Amino acid sequence: MSRKKNEIFEIGGVNHLALVCKDMARTVDFYTNVLGMPLIKTIDLPQGMGQHFFFDIGNGDSLAFFWFPDAPHAAPGVASAANLPGKSIVSAHGSMNHVAFNVPAEKIDEYYGKLIAKGIKPTRIMNHDDSEYQISADVTPSTFVRSIYFFDPDGICLEFAAWTRALDPAIDAIHEPVDAAGKKKMRTLSPAE
Repeated sequence: MSRKKNEIFEIGGVNHLALVCKDMARTVDFYTNVLGMPLIKTIDLPQGMGQHFFFDIGNGDSLAFFWFPDAPHAAPGVASAANLPGKSIVSAHGSMNHVAFNVPAEKIDEYYGKLIAKGIKPTRIMNHDDSEYQISADVTPSTFVRSIYFFDPDGICLEFAAWTRALDPAIDAIHEPVDAAGKKKMRTLSPAE
């Protein structure tokens, strides 16, 4: 998918996204054996502070997990989404709502079946588009991404996302952002060219 170039910073993707798990052994099992992500770096933090493990998610990007022996309990609906799409996906300001992994469009149906075969309970395949409800049963000319959502063992919402068309900011980035009160504001910066 072709994108406009960032003229301010040369950012080449996500180096890593760091999340927190309750059980590192269970996390390693899920991400390596269920999702097939290679474990590429493990760290025992100094002075018994915990662990930090990294998984390869492709393109030189990584998904990392911390395990802290004294971490607070999960707070779904606050620190993360409490539900999969189809129900309320609201989470708190500054939270991490979900992680979307880019997958090939021609593989989305196959991957849906693989998730089910591995005992995962995903949403149906969602065709996100520009219709009134922003989702269609079928792929339409305005469909821009097909998605499957599911939870990891800690309740982190994950998504397999497949782009279906090139995005054009002239037609796909037309909404004004809202402020904290929900009032739309004029954009003051143009997208990077």
